[in-house]
Amino acid sequence: MSGVTLPERSARSFFRFGGSHACEGSREPLARAAIALLTVVAGLTMLASLAIGPISIPVLDLLPHLPGRVLAADAGAPEGVSVRDWIVIMEIRLPRVVLGALVGAALAVAGAVMQGLFRNPLADPGIVGVSAGAGLGAALFIVLGNAVLAPAMAVLGIYAVPLAAFVGGLITTLLLYRIGTRGGITSVATLLLAGIALGALTGAMTGLLVYAADDQQLRDLQFWGLGSLAGSNWEKVASAAPIILIMLVSVPFLARGLNGLTLGEAAASHIGIRVQRLKNISILLVAAATGASVAVSGGIGFVGIVVPHLLRLTIGPDHRYLLPASALLGAILLIAADTLARTIVAPAELPIGIITAFAGAPFFLWILLRKRGLTGL
Repeated sequence: MSGVTLPERSARSFFRFGGSHACEGSREPLARAAIALLTVVAGLTMLASLAIGPISIPVLDLLPHLPGRVLAADAGAPEGVSVRDWIVIMEIRLPRVVLGALVGAALAVAGAVMQGLFRNPLADPGIVGVSAGAGLGAALFIVLGNAVLAPAMAVLGIYAVPLAAFVGGLITTLLLYRIGTRGGITSVATLLLAGIALGALTGAMTGLLVYAADDQQLRDLQFWGLGSLAGSNWEKVASAAPIILIMLVSVPFLARGLNGLTLGEAAASHIGIRVQRLKNISILLVAAATGASVAVSGGIGFVGIVVPHLLRLTIGPDHRYLLPASALLGAILLIAADTLARTIVAPAELPIGIITAFAGAPFFLWILLRKRGLTGL
């Protein structure tokens, strides 16, 4: 016997390859190229979404004027640009595209973090009930905001609903973690089953709020059921962007820890990763991003499963590349889905949740069948 334990061997391999699995080292050039490609595609997708709609707008002619006007908060049309085109871009399409990019990136990164944290490709804020908890928090403020919660609404202003959704998602996440963890070990099966139960419970509580809501509140609550970016404006962007951006800027610092968790919690602790702190920070960031996303877009499912799993198959499980790539592909997917949702049945508009469900549900079933084939279950 060499006297070297399995955790020590795993630690040496971990440090030798910069915090990622040894077998994935050869994928680093592919991962870097994928991130560069996704960056270009994200920019092109945003431009296409700005141009496509009932009114065809020459976005390339407007593009040179956008940065200065946005930073100066000047809505006036520049010389040579029609007022109609400028208003459509600045007040309707641009905030919608920005919000779609933020929400798509947040949901995809939240899914990647949860999958890394629980070491399971089926973990996702929507599947385990976090999105439902965030929706309940937002629904409470929609229905009770002008009565019971009026003081909080007055103090928090436009941040009231996103913060309520954040608190709802955080409470749900903490309950899931508490139920699914025993003796410091998290059971993924228990976590998923508890997520289904908590999702049903929060759905029932939201149903009670729907029953008590008036006509205007019912219209607002309908928004949560299927998810949509309709009605996007700069106020919604301002309410959700700070929370989502904090999450997107913070998660790259978790990459090494999430890579270490792939070796198992014992091995991760052995190589110096503070596992419990990593779990706490990850849960907080996921709850924050999910809550803010649900608050401004409703319940949009499957983005957190499809995006990170597809990238993991392509560029490998190294979170140093998986997290930024997930943010980019999530933004691309949601902007593209939103563009399709508002054009496929124009002048009407499909809820974006229908588009993502049509794309994501078959992929989710494929993941299940693939795991069944690998395990023989």
